[in-house]
Amino acid sequence: MPEQPQWSERTLDMPPQDPWADQPTAPGPVTPPDPDAAPFSRGRAQVNPQIHHTQRYAEHEPTGIGWPGADAPPHRGMTWRWSELRRGSEWTTAAVLFAFVCWGVWSLSSGGGVLGTPLIVFAVTLAVAVGVFCLARVVGYYVLERSFGRQRRTARGSHLITALFLAGVGVADLQQTQWVMDAFHWVSGQVN
Repeated sequence: MPEQPQWSERTLDMPPQDPWADQPTAPGPVTPPDPDAAPFSRGRAQVNPQIHHTQRYAEHEPTGIGWPGADAPPHRGMTWRWSELRRGSEWTTAAVLFAFVCWGVWSLSSGGGVLGTPLIVFAVTLAVAVGVFCLARVVGYYVLERSFGRQRRTARGSHLITALFLAGVGVADLQQTQWVMDAFHWVSGQVN
């Protein structure tokens, strides 16, 4: 336990209490208070030493963040909790819907009544989209969490990257549809 500081007794000069009394021109000699005298005396205030030393601030508890010489906190593993993965899923859901509509336009316009090959193409597209999402999660974990020490609470970035991929696939499907491209060129020719 650290030593408690020793406080000396101090006195404080007070102005005279009588407003009509003559003001002193020079301070008089200061005499130490008599220990046998009454605890209160006219014109002086006694400052008592602090009897109990109370600690004003809490002791330092190292948390491992930002303190020199402190160990870094252990890394969390990559999480695949549903509550984290669900946040931002509106991007992927909208892009899957867009890609499905574009795929439907392409598959119905390609001729032939067999949908076997177009179904396989759409299933492979969705499998690749799941792979893009997982790759974005892994890269985000190593870049954001491990390198920068930032904790992610959502999967919005991964969903956005997956949505961009699926929107690109939908646009590519529309570009392979002849009547859509004819309509696009006709409208762009009319506008110019």
